[in-house]
Amino acid sequence: MLTSMREKVTIDGGILVGHDGSKASSEAVAWASRHAARLGVHLHVLRAWSLTNAPRPASMKPGYVPPEKDFEEAVLAQLARDVEALHLPPDCTVDLHAAHGQSSAKLLEAAEGAEMLVVGRRGAGGFRGLLTGSTADQVVRHSPCPVVVVPVKNGD
Repeated sequence: MLTSMREKVTIDGGILVGHDGSKASSEAVAWASRHAARLGVHLHVLRAWSLTNAPRPASMKPGYVPPEKDFEEAVLAQLARDVEALHLPPDCTVDLHAAHGQSSAKLLEAAEGAEMLVVGRRGAGGFRGLLTGSTADQVVRHSPCPVVVVPVKNGD
């Protein structure tokens, strides 16, 4: 798995999928990986983050706030563990990306170069009673490429 850390993620082809650590996003990654493997294209897994939802880096000590780079590295490390736990098809080439900012905005930016954008029906945030989450709603409305919204199996 390749990783990248940046404010803006630029990809060139392949399938882009958002992952926020939720069950729905894990199912979206699994679905997208099967299709990427069949099509022979790269799977790009993107996690948007902010200081409020990033894992705390090892360099964080009392009285010291680490640089953003340390937070990005912690986000990518957590994303790598989450994706590895999904046991994706061995013939699927996966690139991991972390982007600082709001999830729908970062997915839409990266989708400029994607062949397809995949998201889960609802992510980790928001209200459980909603049919679709705000990120799914925004990417369906504004995506520059086709979008697949993957439902969660066996409920939420």
